[in-house]
Amino acid sequence: MSTIDKAAGGVANFADDTVGASKVVNGFARKIFPDHWSFMLGEITLYSFVILLLTGTFLTLWYEPSAAETTYTGNYIPLYGQHVSEAYQSALRISFDIRGGLLMRQIHHWAALVFVAATVVHMARVFFTGAFRKPREVNWVIGSILAILAVFEGFTGYSLPDDLLSGTGIRIAQAIILAVPVVGSYISFFLFGGEFPGVDFIPRFFTIHILLLPAVILALIAVHLMLVVVHKHTQYPGPGRTEDNVVGFPLFPVYMAKAGGFFFIVFGVIAALGALVQINAIWAYGAYDPSPVTAGSQPDWYMGWLDGAVRLMPGWFEFTLWGFTFSMNIFIPTTVVILLTMGVMVLYPWIEQAATGDRREHHLLDRPRNQPTRTGLGVMALTFYILLWISGGNDIIAHMMSLSINDITRSLRVLVFALPALAFVVTKRICLGLQRKDREKALHGRETGRIVRLPHGEFIEVHAPLTDLERWTLVQHDSLRPMEIEDRVDAGNPDTLFGKVQRRLSKFYFEDRVEPVTPTELAAAHHDHHGELEQAHADELDRADHPAIGTSQTTHS
Repeated sequence: MSTIDKAAGGVANFADDTVGASKVVNGFARKIFPDHWSFMLGEITLYSFVILLLTGTFLTLWYEPSAAETTYTGNYIPLYGQHVSEAYQSALRISFDIRGGLLMRQIHHWAALVFVAATVVHMARVFFTGAFRKPREVNWVIGSILAILAVFEGFTGYSLPDDLLSGTGIRIAQAIILAVPVVGSYISFFLFGGEFPGVDFIPRFFTIHILLLPAVILALIAVHLMLVVVHKHTQYPGPGRTEDNVVGFPLFPVYMAKAGGFFFIVFGVIAALGALVQINAIWAYGAYDPSPVTAGSQPDWYMGWLDGAVRLMPGWFEFTLWGFTFSMNIFIPTTVVILLTMGVMVLYPWIEQAATGDRREHHLLDRPRNQPTRTGLGVMALTFYILLWISGGNDIIAHMMSLSINDITRSLRVLVFALPALAFVVTKRICLGLQRKDREKALHGRETGRIVRLPHGEFIEVHAPLTDLERWTLVQHDSLRPMEIEDRVDAGNPDTLFGKVQRRLSKFYFEDRVEPVTPTELAAAHHDHHGELEQAHADELDRADHPAIGTSQTTHS
């Protein structure tokens, strides 16, 4: 045994004797994780955050968090001799003077966009498959908080270069703060250290960006992963998969090898984006000056929907009361919309639980089509977001397509209310139609396109039988009905306000439904299907023995 092996064995024995490391390692190594491509969305979120930490550490070494004025004397000639802030000069120095600095800046920016996008898409997967249900309500709340923190983390980092585009975004953020009734001006003075822009906001944003928010995000991610281990991972339904087991691969060595390889794939893709696709060219915008505003300035995609909401809100909704100015035209489409969105998102597991009355633990995921109301609500929310995001670029759309910006704004004001409701109805109808198709497929098998004629003249299509896996996927889900008085926990007092709201909510969720196939129906259909196959087979044999049957004959004189 080599010296290195002995040293490693000694360290392992010491860790086992002091903290019982072998039990922890064995427990984690045998932890089973199911295998499905959609589970990689959470991994992309985690890996992009690791990339952010690595590249952010590199950028912190040369970035100067100061709004003090200086004269630029770097290598970018068009800005040479210009009066800029030290923060902007250091960002230019990283881009043009530090070897690999521009690549690191771009990788960091792309990783931030991927981090926010992966967080949102991961939460959408959790929502549509019902992975937020008991016992994972707390994990859903943690994910919701992580999503909003990721947005704020991206915004504070986006603001640090102190260029004209990011400064315009900070000015809009300050206007949003000022619109908070009564206390808005006090919050703005506290955050910016006086009148906007001041010299204090960059050091404060820097501290928030590199210390406060990353620490909170890292702690929440650790708790999130710990709860995943405690509750065990959800899995899609299939033969052998129940609410009490997990079918998949152990953490070590299979999952660790796959996760390690996938990390380098994510890192490689983000690095390729940073190397090949330019983003946030701060030298083209110039240093921030409160007087000009960049024409056609657009925030990053995750902030664009709030910009669009402000553009759609009529400007006349502002008034003065008790000596205070109430700018509802700014306060409602920003602060109120954010708070309502976060409130509904955080409370949704309990809202659906009230509609179902279901207090059981769920470890098997839903197919989105089997929960048409939930799927419709999710598509409705996405439609609402996309319309607001499009509205955030109404000036760009008007310019590029030679349209009237007023007509675009008026149209979007109507669509932002009408289209999400239409998307909900259409999505729900599609899900119910897919359920009916699944029901027919489970009962009669898969369509083959093969038509046969029975002896009595009827034409039928021969259906191929499904495999056990295919059939199980179609029939395994439960059918939930609108809740009646006797189904409620507080059935002794059915006239309470909560009871009435609960029944109406349950009716909204489950009044339109398609009953899944019962074992009796499946057995009857199986029997009928075999009869049709035998009849079709007998008819084919009969035609083989008498070729003239079923063919046209022509008599020649």
